Amino acid sequence: MTDQQQEAPVREVTPVPEQALVPEQAPVPEQAPTQEQEQPPAPAAPPKKNRRTLWTALRWTAAVAVFAAVGVSTAYGITRADRTDLPGLATASDGRWDYPELTRPPLPSGSLGPFDEGNGAGAHYADLRGLVLPAPKGATADKALRGTDGWLATKDFLAAYAGKDDRETLGGLLADRALRHVAARGWTTPDGTHTRVYLLQFNTAAVAEDLFLDELSGAVSPPYALRGAGDSVFDDDWPDKAVIRDVHRSTYVEAKPYGAEQVRQAYLSAGDVIALITQSREGSAKAVPFQQTVVLQGQLLS
Repeated sequence: MTDQQQEAPVREVTPVPEQALVPEQAPVPEQAPTQEQEQPPAPAAPPKKNRRTLWTALRWTAAVAVFAAVGVSTAYGITRADRTDLPGLATASDGRWDYPELTRPPLPSGSLGPFDEGNGAGAHYADLRGLVLPAPKGATADKALRGTDGWLATKDFLAAYAGKDDRETLGGLLADRALRHVAARGWTTPDGTHTRVYLLQFNTAAVAEDLFLDELSGAVSPPYALRGAGDSVFDDDWPDKAVIRDVHRSTYVEAKPYGAEQVRQAYLSAGDVIALITQSREGSAKAVPFQQTVVLQGQLLS
């Protein structure tokens, strides 16, 4: 998850009187009063203070000041941090969904991450099925995307596209580029939004990136129309901060007037994997949960 931090004010410690830190001096012997001048009685000597007790009090005073400063700093950090930087805080007010804590599957022993130096193929060695974004809390799973042992057949992925010619053309491109696996997950949230996530894995990052740039990423609209998507255009309202290092992205939104549902879609290219994320909803598909879903999926692949 922007990264400002201010130094918290430190509470001032009340100084101890200077005379309290000066060691006691031996009293001067009294001189006997003369007849000409009568001396007033000598004042009683102040009780001696225990220096160990004094320094203990000073240490505790300083400790209290430090804890107060830390408390102020922590409170300031929480009030200033973005909500995405604080896992577990509710985000219902801005439309974000409540996703579970995300963890990547472990890498096989001795394997590198897709963007580590030395991984020239840009390969994801972790189990691709574990890299699919989990459904948010309260969502109902789409059983049709479970596939067999978590792997989706290529024909079931191609079924997401509207035109027969598009399905045949894209199927040939995937075969030519030796598509290895398709992992997918889908769900429906209580507000009626249907989400589908597909991950396609190839042999190298070069193969995946070429397919993404040459065939799947259009500057104006997506080259292949999804079912129910109608006329989709490039999403110019994507926030600048929602950028993930090493992950390429093309996002599209169905333009008005659309039918009963509006469709949003995004293609991601991350190493040897291409992701397709779609969301549709009756009336209109909300931008915030779509952006959140795309960013989180990209982070899992990065």
